[in-house]
Amino acid sequence: MQPKSLLRSLIAAGLIAALGAGAFAAGHWMPQLAAAATAPTAATAAPGAAVLLPDFTGIVDRNGPAVVNISVTQDVKTSAAVPQFPGMDPNDPFFQFFRRFPWAVPQNPGPTHGLGSGFIVSPDGVILTNAHVVADASEVTVKLTDKREFQAKVLGSDKQSDIAVIKIDAKNLPVVKLSRDPDIKVGEWVLAIGSPYGFENSVTSGIVSAKSRSLPDESYVPFIQTDVAINPGNSGGPLFNMKGEVIGINSQIYSRTGGYQGLSFAIPIDVAVKVKDQLQQYGKVSRGRLGIVIQEVNQQLADSFGLKSPRGALVSSVEDGSPAAKAGLKSGDVVLKFDGKEITRSAELPAQVADMKPGTKATLQVWRDGATKNASR
Repeated sequence: MQPKSLLRSLIAAGLIAALGAGAFAAGHWMPQLAAAATAPTAATAAPGAAVLLPDFTGIVDRNGPAVVNISVTQDVKTSAAVPQFPGMDPNDPFFQFFRRFPWAVPQNPGPTHGLGSGFIVSPDGVILTNAHVVADASEVTVKLTDKREFQAKVLGSDKQSDIAVIKIDAKNLPVVKLSRDPDIKVGEWVLAIGSPYGFENSVTSGIVSAKSRSLPDESYVPFIQTDVAINPGNSGGPLFNMKGEVIGINSQIYSRTGGYQGLSFAIPIDVAVKVKDQLQQYGKVSRGRLGIVIQEVNQQLADSFGLKSPRGALVSSVEDGSPAAKAGLKSGDVVLKFDGKEITRSAELPAQVADMKPGTKATLQVWRDGATKNASR
């Protein structure tokens, strides 16, 4: 059975329970960056044969101190009016009883605790992490690798991108290096540092499995998919390339058990930096929008529309009064270009639109009735 939902929640004591047959889970992690990794070493696989394996020690040595552990306290507000019973069958007689008599449900209000990771991006204590790590937090504590602890202030949080910026009162802190080259290649080696299940500064590695992965959470983020072992407690931690640069922030996993199963997803660092800059400057994020619902164009749809190959983003519906509606977009249009940039996959369009400032005009090339047409918004 395929997963039906995204699970986004802080994990108390670093643990997470699986929901249903499968779910995307927000892991809790930790970030750091280093200079170039050392040269690959040879490991004997069989007599007369050698396999080159990467050496991550340089990255870990240089960036470990810039990775932080984040612990969060939340004040839970329980509601007797709408009791929740995770995992209980709605047909269970007890379920129906407690629904009719919610006052009979034992109430246990009080603080809960969660764990996550983050990484220092400026010497004066600015830290990047996931928004879900610090969501609804009454207290955020940051622990450094030298065992110093600081109370952190949340400068801003953006739920849509799952990015948060927090700050501690400290100086001359070690920092990671952020990649300025978004050209990530599928198959390249990557490294994560974080606090899975509270085990601080744990290092895991793998490869990039896919790029621009769209997840069913209405997010515009083109996720980086990897097979790096990520678990609860890793959320907010960094994903490094072999140059020792942060290329992403670990954010979600796919799991039927709540633990790692080979599918991890990271927010590209260029997306995170744009959000960080706005949060630091304005305390919130403004992004462009079209007001459409889109879907991928497969071979069958491409054939029905007369396209030579499956490409673009198919417009399923257009919101009344939206910029797309004013530009003349219609259901059934296929967006081929946005502001001159080709759309090969539907997941590319939301990210490009989000990069535009509200009120900015852009030109769209769409496929309609067997021909290309231009529309402006």
